[in-house]
Amino acid sequence: MIGSNGIPDPEDAEPFEEETAEDDLWFLPGPDPEEDLPPGAAPEPRRDSTPLFDPAPWAAAQADLAMELAEVAQLYGALDQRLRLAPAGWRQRLALREVSDLSWWTGDRLGAERIALWVTLRAGSTGDTERALTRAGWAMRRLTGGAAPGADLAGFLGRARVDTVSGDGHEDALADLEEVFAGGQGLHPVVAAARLFHAWRALGPPGAVDLEAAVLAACHAAAMARVPGQGALFLPLAQTGAGALRGQGTPAEKLAAWLRGAERATLAALLHLDRVTAWQQRAEAEIADLSGRTPPALIALLAAWPQVSAPMAEAETGASRAAVQRNLDLLVRRGLIREITGQGRYRVWAARL
Repeated sequence: MIGSNGIPDPEDAEPFEEETAEDDLWFLPGPDPEEDLPPGAAPEPRRDSTPLFDPAPWAAAQADLAMELAEVAQLYGALDQRLRLAPAGWRQRLALREVSDLSWWTGDRLGAERIALWVTLRAGSTGDTERALTRAGWAMRRLTGGAAPGADLAGFLGRARVDTVSGDGHEDALADLEEVFAGGQGLHPVVAAARLFHAWRALGPPGAVDLEAAVLAACHAAAMARVPGQGALFLPLAQTGAGALRGQGTPAEKLAAWLRGAERATLAALLHLDRVTAWQQRAEAEIADLSGRTPPALIALLAAWPQVSAPMAEAETGASRAAVQRNLDLLVRRGLIREITGQGRYRVWAARL
């Protein structure tokens, strides 16, 4: 209603013409939480929204190194196909070589014969090497079977969740790693494995060891296999040295080192299997005139393990100690194997590849 002075009467104003309460202005910024802080108090840290080990630089590196990545994938495919058609022991042989080489990188410095003796008989350890051999046994189990890494990294690693102090609060280190794992789903498995490896070394929980990082990454990279769980169960990384594991710098530099090392290690694994194939064919021809089941059993054992001790040969073949020793000596005389050590019961032999 218009008054006599020409000004609308406020009591007759329409509802939408009323002044809006400030609380209803949802589009305005909210109050600053630091305004209510006591004098001299520091503001609370704000959570960084940047993803851990941002996958974007790794995706860019993957695009730049597409040719190198394709070469690794091609070699791995050939290894996967070879192991599908090979005796089961060959997968074990490659795993033992990988674990032994990784142990030199981590500083445990375990030979293949000691790991083999521990895995088969739980023997050969001392007070100084028991923990290292236990880690090697875990690595052998992961590289030769079992489930591939998934969202539950604690289950794959066989670790309980351990809280680590981060600033003034507690943060689960394994949860951080699982976040990194989930963030790499759009990457090629080999690239995602490299990113996970470097994340583990940076974020791993208390007591984490580099061997765990390498085994986790090697098994995760095997997701590129056509049928997971068959053929090659891990991507070789250390069979020509630890170059893949020593990458430094930007994600592109780390990935380049990773791909170079993986390519060389996978090629070395393929060439090693070529030599094993040739040796096994020659050995089977050489023992064709021998009777009994012990000679062929020893040939299969020596094809499955890079090095074989006398107690291990007894346990794996089921033959008596005398029969094992007699046939091993015969294989030495025929030039098929060589004796590496001569320490009584713990003599060790290897095929002459």
